[in-house]
Amino acid sequence: MGAVLNPFAFIASRWTPSPRIVRRAALAALVMSVAIVVTGGAVRLTGSGLGCDTWPKCTDDSLIATQAQGFHGAIEFGNRMLTYVLSGAVGWYILAARSAKPWRRSLTRLGWTQFVIVLANAVLGGITVMTGLNPYSVAGHFLLATSLIAVTTISVQRVAEGDTTPRPRVPGPVRKLSWALIATTLVLIAAGTVVTGSGPHAGDSSEIRRMPFDWAATAHVHAIAAWVVCALAVAMWLVLRVVDAPADTRARARDLLIVLLAQGGIGYVQFFTELPEVLVAAHMLGSCLVWIAVLRVALSLRERPAAAQAGIPAQGDPQLSSV
Repeated sequence: MGAVLNPFAFIASRWTPSPRIVRRAALAALVMSVAIVVTGGAVRLTGSGLGCDTWPKCTDDSLIATQAQGFHGAIEFGNRMLTYVLSGAVGWYILAARSAKPWRRSLTRLGWTQFVIVLANAVLGGITVMTGLNPYSVAGHFLLATSLIAVTTISVQRVAEGDTTPRPRVPGPVRKLSWALIATTLVLIAAGTVVTGSGPHAGDSSEIRRMPFDWAATAHVHAIAAWVVCALAVAMWLVLRVVDAPADTRARARDLLIVLLAQGGIGYVQFFTELPEVLVAAHMLGSCLVWIAVLRVALSLRERPAAAQAGIPAQGDPQLSSV
């Protein structure tokens, strides 16, 4: 009866995953949260947004894509099925975090937060289909996916730490600069959804409502936000060198600059080449990587030393330098 009422606790009483397994579970959830964004972009860029014209079924009479729906139905249904893979990755992380010894409630809460976001985004995805790819619903769908990436990124970091009170690794003004960088990046991402919502890639070959904004003007606003993010990132990189911040923090700031440079190059090329699908997809991936890089910089500005008995490596552990 106990196993039925609380299966996670039942499994935790019989299985103790190693710290490496917990780290891999957290990383798998992060990778899948990025993958679902990229495949969702593929649905839109191939005009397959209404390949399955209802939800949760693919048609009124079938749970799966039918032969009559062709390529577009297969693409949309494939993206829906990937949601189950994402859910599996999140479930693996929840189970690993719950079963680890000692149990860290903070990690489990992060896992359930991921699950709630996935569930909410699945429902919003259904609403998006039923409203004929309403651009505001599509934008919300992407922003929820962005919030999932934030939580999974934090989860990867928290697995490598303890649960002690955070200790700053840099002076207060530097931490405030990181908050400004996060806020500006969120504005950049939000502006990107407006560019998408008013642009030519509506997600389906039929007549799809677009946001009532001039696409070129919104693209310029998006570019200005990108330049502000770049300026703040350069400032962060310079300040971290001046205050002699830890090497791993300075490395994360350097990585952010590299990702921003690549993302900016892709953005300008796609603008002047009339938004080829391949570059738009690369830009969506770049958006995810920029967001992760910004968060990693902010998270590296403080530390929570891990308890030695937990067997979890400390902040600067080289095994996590590539995460």
